Amino acid sequence: MSRVVIDLEMPGDLRKFRLPRAVNRRLQELLDRQSEEGKLSAAERREAEGLVDLSELLTLLQLRAQRAHKRKPKE
Repeated sequence: MSRVVIDLEMPGDLRKFRLPRAVNRRLQELLDRQSEEGKLSAAERREAEGLVDLSELLTLLQLRAQRAHKRKPKE
């Protein structure tokens, strides 16, 4: 297994690792329509899947940033 390490400057406010409001609203619209109507068009399904993937990635980054912040030595 290979490993890639990337150094990033972390924002002071870890809450920034989330979908922007308008993007989150769009995702919720798609998920609500899927729940209510039972299906989405192929394009809408791809859009929703991409937004869910992005949301999950941002959540993972937020958790990793919190973990790294806790490990950071106090100066």
